[in-house]
Amino acid sequence: MPTCSSCGRPARRGSALLIVLWLSAALSAIALSLAGSVRGEVERATNALEGTRAYYLATGAIQRALLYIDWGRIFRLPDGSSPYYVEGMPLLHLAFPTGVATVEVIPEASKLNLNYAPPEELYRLLVNLGAPPEPAGEITRAIVDWREPAPAGPTLFDQYYLSLQPSFRARHASFEEVEELLYVKGMTAELFYGSHARDAEGRLIPRPGLRDCVTVYGAPWQSDVNTTEPAVLAAIGIPLPVVAAIVETRRHMPIRSPEQLMRFAEAAGPAGQRLRVGGFTIYTLRATARPRVSAEALSDLRRSVAAVVKLNPQDIAQSYQVLRWYDHVWVEPR
Repeated sequence: MPTCSSCGRPARRGSALLIVLWLSAALSAIALSLAGSVRGEVERATNALEGTRAYYLATGAIQRALLYIDWGRIFRLPDGSSPYYVEGMPLLHLAFPTGVATVEVIPEASKLNLNYAPPEELYRLLVNLGAPPEPAGEITRAIVDWREPAPAGPTLFDQYYLSLQPSFRARHASFEEVEELLYVKGMTAELFYGSHARDAEGRLIPRPGLRDCVTVYGAPWQSDVNTTEPAVLAAIGIPLPVVAAIVETRRHMPIRSPEQLMRFAEAAGPAGQRLRVGGFTIYTLRATARPRVSAEALSDLRRSVAAVVKLNPQDIAQSYQVLRWYDHVWVEPR
């Protein structure tokens, strides 16, 4: 096409078109980036909203579970059962208009008491939870050293703690919280919080941690047959075949009758005297909630909270006392 060499109009028109194309591409990139940011913020806001709803749903589930436990001690059907709660029930499934929740009722009597458990039981428990024998022995000695009165001078474990930054000394007194175990020499996060292991078919299965197996509240002499971890049952001397039978039985239905308990106790030998149905007065209630996103669907988001509570006698106005509250608890999805 003929052009005027002095004015260069086609060249200017080509430059303008190129500028327009570049501007269009830049605006498209900005629009896509903005859309992505908005979408991300909407998703974060939705997750935050569902998380808040799930938190209050789990908190409400704890309150309802406490109410059911209190009612279960009062209202009984002619056959001795209760429409609310009876000792030995490990789970309460609760439905709300805004979601569902599952509350685990865990007697502290189902755990080893850190302040009273014999060293040999602590050692067996650590080995059952996956600790190699030598580290398990060192951790056991460290636990015993921590809870024993202070000697005249620093112990070998004290010398180790004083070499750390920041330094500290063992309490040389009773454990006040299970979390103190994280300071004990040899303890690892994996051993304390739990991990996963592969079964014979290669599937990952959860392995409980020490925090699920020990307590500072529970009775030192008896364990609830329905909620005690298999590792604890084996640690207190229950033979492995009996442990497997207990786990299989309670997987289908809680063990409630004295006759059932007696059969397992007799099969377990002397250690069977340490089995009982239910706890005493101190329980951990652990609630996991899922809010509703529609009338038919539940959110994929889960939130768990827990409380350690002491049940008071029925003649006291306040039926329970919260000893400790956990806002953030990780629970293996069921």
